[in-house]
Amino acid sequence: MRAIYRQEMDCQVIHDSIHPRPGWSLEYQLRIDGAVAGYGSIAVAGPWKDKPTVYEFFVLPEFRSRAFDLFEALLAATSPVAIETQSNGDPLAVMIHVYGRGVESESILFHDRLTTALPPPPGARFRRATAEDKLEGVDPEQFDTHGVIEMEDGTVAASGGILFHYNPPYGDIYMDVRDAFRRRGFGSYLVQELKRVAREHGNIPAARCGVNNVASRKTLQKAGFVPCGHILTGSLHTEPKSTTP
Repeated sequence: MRAIYRQEMDCQVIHDSIHPRPGWSLEYQLRIDGAVAGYGSIAVAGPWKDKPTVYEFFVLPEFRSRAFDLFEALLAATSPVAIETQSNGDPLAVMIHVYGRGVESESILFHDRLTTALPPPPGARFRRATAEDKLEGVDPEQFDTHGVIEMEDGTVAASGGILFHYNPPYGDIYMDVRDAFRRRGFGSYLVQELKRVAREHGNIPAARCGVNNVASRKTLQKAGFVPCGHILTGSLHTEPKSTTP
């Protein structure tokens, strides 16, 4: 069923990596009259420790007329206190607005839609990362999917890379521009080059940034990314909000 879920989403699934991590996720099978109808996933470790959170909910097509009944059954059986989902296609994007309270956007999601040809900033060049760059948390086997913008004097102006703890073939691009080089086009050029690296590796570039991070979202858009959704979070209550006209 997760394979069907991924196929229907047809985008980067932000919480895809939680499932295989031992002890991070509780998985529940949903049934109607004994027939398997779908599943629900509750995150219980990492950032969700002491805050069980519904983060995935899937119903097979032939049972979707009972989606609300199944979701209420999941809530009754598991008693989560929060809900977290992405708005671009996830069935939970419907449920969060019916059952959630205090729903807000944690971050904006972007997908790659435009190919850009931005020139490098004067005196700068993009190259793959090396051990000498001492990028925090980057192992040698990851250098090929990480890069830096280097100045003529050897100064590193910006660095970034591609993260792959999502559903294949998607890769999440991140970047960090040093303070002295900001607002000069280094970020967008770096993102453009990392997109190229991702494509060369057979991956589909994706990205996200905080809702209030105006500089970051402008950088991503200049490099050809287009906003496609949000990561939504909210608390849960057991009774749906009134839908009376």
